[in-house]
Amino acid sequence: MLLAAVPDCVAVLSTMPSTQVNLRELQAPIKARYQSDPTAAKITLRVKSSASDLADPLHCAIMPEAAPDVTWQSGAHPGVGGVGDVPCSGDLLLGALAACQEVTIRMVAAAMGIELEALEVEAIGDLDLRGTLGMDREVPVGFSAIRCQTRVTIKDDGRPERAKRLLENAERYCVVLNTLRGGVPVESRFALQSSTPVSS
Repeated sequence: MLLAAVPDCVAVLSTMPSTQVNLRELQAPIKARYQSDPTAAKITLRVKSSASDLADPLHCAIMPEAAPDVTWQSGAHPGVGGVGDVPCSGDLLLGALAACQEVTIRMVAAAMGIELEALEVEAIGDLDLRGTLGMDREVPVGFSAIRCQTRVTIKDDGRPERAKRLLENAERYCVVLNTLRGGVPVESRFALQSSTPVSS
């Protein structure tokens, strides 16, 4: 058994048998399409609010356009007055990182024919809640640091260079990890609408 760890990138510990998916075969026509038409590879993901009780200032619901039957519940962290019964938005951000890193490792391992025996990803973020509570203008709003720890156990095939390549590729191709590291322009627009008073 070979235990390898990515030094820089929460999913639960999982034990996996050899994959039943031929990823190369699955992705071959997709890559061929993108090769002949690069614009087809450009996608836009969208997540939006789902109906929830507007009288409740501590909870909300959102849904991804790609899976409209799925609703993610979220709410304020207890450190700012929340109940703590659902993940806060920071949890969802860290969850996106952990999920992306784990799926990327699974896919890279499958493509390389590497059998995973155990995999655990943990994303940890630090922030000072005084910022979001508006208590001190010198305290930034948001995470000050994020750490992602990945622990992988693979079946030893006597080729340690493949394990190293697995980890390098998993780090290289993780979308969320590279988005957070590199940063992207984020535009935020607000539109205020007033409802028409009902005449008596």
